[in-house]
Amino acid sequence: MKRILVLLLAVHSIFYALQAKEGMWIPILLEKYNFAEMQQMGFKLTVQDIYDVNNASMKDAVVIFGGGCTGELISNDGLLITNHHCGLGQVQRHSSVEHDYLTNGFWAMNKGEELPNPGLTVSFLEYMEDVTEKVFDGISGLNDEEKERRIQNNILKIRKEAEKEGKFSAQVKPLFYGNQYFLYVHKIYKDVRLVGAPPSAIGKFGGDTDNWMWPRHTGDFTLFRIYAGKDNEPADYSPENVPFHPKKFFSVSIKGVKEGDFTMVFGNPGTTMQYIPSHEVAIILNQRDPDRVKIRDKKLEIIGADMEKDAKVRIQYTSKYQGISNAWKKWQGEIKGLKRLDAVNKKQQFEREFKEWAVSANLWDTEYKPIFESFDSIYTVYEKYVKAADYYSEIVNSGTDIFSLAGQANLLLNAVENKKTDQLATLKKSLTRSIPGIFKNYNKATDEKLFAALLPMLADGISDEFLPVGFKNKLNATKENELIEKYYRKSLLTDTLFWKKMLEEKSDKLILKLRKDPVFVLYNQLKMKNETDIAPVVAAATKEITSNMKIYMAGIMKMKQNQPLYADANLTLRVSYGKVEGYQPVDGVYYKHFTTLKGIMEKDNPEIYDYDVPDRLKELYEKKDFGRYESDGSVPVCFVASNHTTGGNSGSPVVNDNGELIGINFDRVWEGTMSDIMFDPKVCRNISLDMRFVLFIIDKYAGAGYLLNEMKIVE
Repeated sequence: MKRILVLLLAVHSIFYALQAKEGMWIPILLEKYNFAEMQQMGFKLTVQDIYDVNNASMKDAVVIFGGGCTGELISNDGLLITNHHCGLGQVQRHSSVEHDYLTNGFWAMNKGEELPNPGLTVSFLEYMEDVTEKVFDGISGLNDEEKERRIQNNILKIRKEAEKEGKFSAQVKPLFYGNQYFLYVHKIYKDVRLVGAPPSAIGKFGGDTDNWMWPRHTGDFTLFRIYAGKDNEPADYSPENVPFHPKKFFSVSIKGVKEGDFTMVFGNPGTTMQYIPSHEVAIILNQRDPDRVKIRDKKLEIIGADMEKDAKVRIQYTSKYQGISNAWKKWQGEIKGLKRLDAVNKKQQFEREFKEWAVSANLWDTEYKPIFESFDSIYTVYEKYVKAADYYSEIVNSGTDIFSLAGQANLLLNAVENKKTDQLATLKKSLTRSIPGIFKNYNKATDEKLFAALLPMLADGISDEFLPVGFKNKLNATKENELIEKYYRKSLLTDTLFWKKMLEEKSDKLILKLRKDPVFVLYNQLKMKNETDIAPVVAAATKEITSNMKIYMAGIMKMKQNQPLYADANLTLRVSYGKVEGYQPVDGVYYKHFTTLKGIMEKDNPEIYDYDVPDRLKELYEKKDFGRYESDGSVPVCFVASNHTTGGNSGSPVVNDNGELIGINFDRVWEGTMSDIMFDPKVCRNISLDMRFVLFIIDKYAGAGYLLNEMKIVE
């Protein structure tokens, strides 16, 4: 008996060790659930060093960058670093054929040369708080509708109190499908200026060929600076603003990393789905991912061919192409990973175990059996309608620029037809600012090809019941070139002069002409079909699934009440911890934990855009001019570790056992992209840019070494 017990404990220990790296943990709960293990793995600081409301801590050096990345402070003068792909939109907007910062890079050689970015913000977390009791206050005895109304009123009250009349921005976010609620209070800075960006041949080296892959050799970083009013508080852009002084900034370590070193990622992961039932995993695996990959195959084929032929198109479409390709490749890896893990069967096995627990607790028949019966029926409906929704999303909502323009024009016509004069004036003012930006990154020939290729995919991809009456027959009777002539080239929507007049003239005549525009009419037919027949069903099904998941999740929490559980990511500050380590993707292959500048030179191929190494970098390599960033005859570039990350973690600080910045997280390995749904400690690895390569590029390549003078560098 004693031997069996020891054996069981040993098995448990092994299992726990494998799972230890999984999870995106809430900072204020670390001491309760994780900190002892973090210390065992080598972390030398305190919980308060990570998160503290009353004193400066790491949380004060981490920001939400823009709408969906993470950034971190690396100097007392507001110098901020994030990924190149996070700052790509800003670099692109400042670029032109005459000033091609995408190709050549950009480096401000003093603060006066830093470039402003209207609309770009960074958000500092002031504090977070568990407000579950406050949110649920007064809901006892109410029906479902009344409960929801009370919950929303409570949330509104909590937010208003926390915002302190506009000083802060506050959000109350559900965790565990609404079984727990947290308040997040942020301070938002609005003057963020571009300081430095390497050329795309460094910041995006390997391009879409290497995206999500390991080994990786990408210098994926950009530098910005936060500016504030003279009181160090947020202020709109002004030449009079001064560099922001943070409560905390990260020291930068160039001591290097080795296999087995402790690593912690501190950032804002966006979305994970760790607890979804087997029904949804099957739909993602067998339908949603393959459908979206197929449509994006066509988009990338068309855009990529035109980018290769024309430098102007390349600049215009760089950001769009990256946005399309990122998820496209991720979904392909996700399919492979879920299949390899036999994820559907694993989920079904867990559901059987859950049922056994619920039966033993006398809860199955009354609480959870109805939930699973509902899953069976509602996912049948969801599967059918979400297929149509995905096609509309990929083709109508985000397939072509001309449909995007039709969507904007639709707002104007609705305002005119509904006689909303004030709304129309506001729209015209807003569109006067935004429409030129759409046309700046628009190429008519490219968009025509997308239009002609994607519409037949919509017609052929989904059931006739989800298409406007006669739509399929019209397309089948029209050749690709005729489709462009019949619709696209007869449309006014791509005429910049038409837009200028429409927005400037007081008369509504031009806006009313939209009623007869062929693309505008087609867009609205498709939009109406989606909004009337598809989207409401998907929304209703999703609402029912979410409602059921709340009950199911509460059951899982009861079942595992003595075990730590982490909530799904929701773009809030989380900690993930692991160690530097390579991995074995397939039998007979082992990937080391690091890459070097030598690997960049080995990939060099001027005939392939993704691998065209800049001459300056070649020169530094040939001269072995590595400075203090050298290690074993080269410069380290990237490394992998076993931290659980996802989208939103792009740009996150990766720190060592002393809390020093050793890397910038920018990706995951392809074999582990299913980690949003199911984590595998054997192959799930996050990819980070080594800070030694960052400093090497700033110092040796760009000649902007003055920036290092404001950093605290640990050797």
